[in-house]
Amino acid sequence: MFMTLVATFLAGIAAAGLVMLLNHLLGKTTGRTLPRWFTPIAAGAAMIVATISNEYGWYSTTRSNLPDEFAIVQTVESQAFYRPWTYIKPFVDRFVAVDTASIRTHDAQPEMRLADTYFYGRWAPINKISVLADCANGRRAALMDAITFEEDGTVSGADWIAAPQDDPVLTTICRG
Repeated sequence: MFMTLVATFLAGIAAAGLVMLLNHLLGKTTGRTLPRWFTPIAAGAAMIVATISNEYGWYSTTRSNLPDEFAIVQTVESQAFYRPWTYIKPFVDRFVAVDTASIRTHDAQPEMRLADTYFYGRWAPINKISVLADCANGRRAALMDAITFEEDGTVSGADWIAAPQDDPVLTTICRG
């Protein structure tokens, strides 16, 4: 967040500097200059463009930095009244990724699979939750403290969620 703020301020300073340089060159060659209000308007416009660029670029940059084993299973787009440009084209500010390399099974329960799931947010820390998928019954559960695993691979204490047939988390974990 700090680097985004610095980049925004630098964009404003650069735009103001360019307008001042243009003003200086115009004054020397033609004797006329731009209106005084043009400098802060250009700086403000550059800061808005830098902010919009950072918002729309966050998802693609983060996605490209993920390991190859991470499968993005769900994205959430954002629209807000204080960002009117998002009504034209919403941007992704959150997404869920499954680490396919972390998928584990038990020999006695081959249809039960355990995988690490990561929740990314634009201004939020990354959250990791292990998800247990019951591929045979189309359900999944987030692993919390109350869950216990038995020797035969059965699970007790899980809060199962009946997932729809096209649930992206369940589908990705079950396909492996």
